[in-house]
Formats: sequence, C-alpha cells, structure tokens
Amino acid sequence: MRELFIYYRATVEDADALQAAALAMQADLQARHAGLQTRLLRRPEPADGLHTWMEIYALPLTPVGLGRGTPDDRFDALRRDIESAAHALLGHGVHSARHIEVFEPCAS
Repeated sequence: MRELFIYYRATVEDADALQAAALAMQADLQARHAGLQTRLLRRPEPADGLHTWMEIYALPLTPVGLGRGTPDDRFDALRRDIESAAHALLGHGVHSARHIEVFEPCAS
C-alpha cells in the first residue's frame, strides 16, 4: 500500500461546502481507481479562523484488479487525477497551498 497525504488550510465559514466538495471528489476518484481507499480529516480546533484539512489516499501496490502498468505508473496517474480534481476545491475557502506527502509502509 502506498499512501498520499495532502494537507491545507481553509476558512471555518466554508467548512460544510468544502467537506461536501472534497467527499464528492474522493468518491469520483474511488470510482476511477480500483482499490483506492480515501479519508478526509479536519483538525477539531481552528487557528486564526482556518481549519487544517487532510486528505488521505491509499492505493494497493498489488496488480490484482488495478489495471495495467506498474504500481508506480498507477500511483502517478492517481496523483495527477487528484491534483486535477482538486482545482474544484479552491472555491471553497482554501487559503493555502496543498502540501503533498507520500509514504510507504516499512517492513514490520
């Protein structure tokens, strides 16, 4: 499983609209990327009138049901789709850049 974490800040007043838009975006991405798991998180306490939001995307690295291409190809395609779809969120009070972090599991 490879995971993508995206965080940003948005106005408290726009929280309901942003949540609805982000969840709709994630549902659309799940429909287009087999096996994709998503989560949407928000810090409970705002700072300076802004909430910090976190989108999480997890894509299995196994090829079963995930189409053609290498795991890296599928993950790169997912990243491009997320960033393309995220433009719709900008009208919902987003006041910072979308910071993107990628993580892979360590052997345990």
